[in-house]
Amino acid sequence: MSTGTIPSCCRVYIRKPDKIFCVSQVIFLECTKCGAHLPADIPQNVCPEDGGILFARYDLKSIKAKFIPGTPAGREASLWRYREVLPDVEPITLGEGFTPLLASREFPDVWIKDEGLNPTGSFKARGISIAISVAKALGIKKVAMPSAGNAGSALAAYAAAVQIEAHIFMPQDVPLANRIECEIYGARLTLVNGLISDCARLVSERKDKEGWFDLSTLKEPYRVEGKKTMAYELFEQFGGKLPDAIIFPCGGGVGVIAMWKAFDEMEELGWLSKKNKRPRMIVVQAAGCAPIVEAWNEGKIAVEAWKNASTVAAGLRVPKPYGDYLVLDILKRSHGTAIAVTDDEIRDAVRHWAKREGIFAAPEGAASLAAYRKLLKPSAGKSPFLSDKNRVVLFNTGTGLKYLDVLQERKLPPPRQIGGIIGPF
Repeated sequence: MSTGTIPSCCRVYIRKPDKIFCVSQVIFLECTKCGAHLPADIPQNVCPEDGGILFARYDLKSIKAKFIPGTPAGREASLWRYREVLPDVEPITLGEGFTPLLASREFPDVWIKDEGLNPTGSFKARGISIAISVAKALGIKKVAMPSAGNAGSALAAYAAAVQIEAHIFMPQDVPLANRIECEIYGARLTLVNGLISDCARLVSERKDKEGWFDLSTLKEPYRVEGKKTMAYELFEQFGGKLPDAIIFPCGGGVGVIAMWKAFDEMEELGWLSKKNKRPRMIVVQAAGCAPIVEAWNEGKIAVEAWKNASTVAAGLRVPKPYGDYLVLDILKRSHGTAIAVTDDEIRDAVRHWAKREGIFAAPEGAASLAAYRKLLKPSAGKSPFLSDKNRVVLFNTGTGLKYLDVLQERKLPPPRQIGGIIGPF
């Protein structure tokens, strides 16, 4: 089968690829703290020496001549089009990736990357697709993770596709859609009276006894690999260029970490030059849970756990992200920033994007719009961080359809049966 003749407008979801889909091997896993190298042919979580996050590393020099910016053109419209920089495993795919990059109808040179069109309605599908593909290849039978909602939904779907047993721990106030999805897909769901940090503690306490492989955020190497494809897509969709700035909602921080890893790879591959600079990375958090913003403003290299975390954006309610040291370093290296927005600003942004752009965004995604509006204004006597001359990408990380119970502003009265007549309320 050849993908060279597939029209670029078609979305082709490949379930059982043949040899044309061979990809580069992961040559080792590297600790982001101490630099230690670990083998990639056995299941790994974090560095055993210091708990550092592990990155998959490839022999980029050997593919540099063949994997050039135009190589993915004409391939299947999924993240697997970048197979040279993904693990050499059979893809477990539901059609994730290659989401549209939409020009804003309101702001000049602002673009919206709509991740809500991924399977299970969020960008989490990217990371889970790769992680489950690798888990299947390594013979893992049971996986577990804590989730604020969308990652759990994605795990339930992809695990079901290959009959891997999935154990998911969620806060009991998780959006209803996420809970129902996990149940429908057949995952083993546990609702916890607490936050995602409490869910993570339960996974950690039980995983060894139960024989679960831990798929928690940044505690395995491959969810990053799936999410880094967002950066490759931006490069391709902008015709070999990058935006001036990227605004990304930050809970666990994987999206920012993953895209920066992709920029590192692009630089080594020769895709980036001095004229094609990396974007300034901007993370947005909810004011009710903003540990990254607080640490950034105080010049720290790690966060302190946020107390009494509360926000309408469930995915941003992460009191202490595991990858804090990487996110803060990326903000510094990219000359970026971190900003918090209130729940009222988030709700307003959800409505505004829907009415102005026709995009029904998740609260987390709408936080990007709220942040952009604030960054256009002077603050504390300083000039605006962004101007309308900057090319900026706002990430909508999920669909608002997953949050109907969270976003509803009024409750309908119970139905009335009046002689079979259906009338207005």
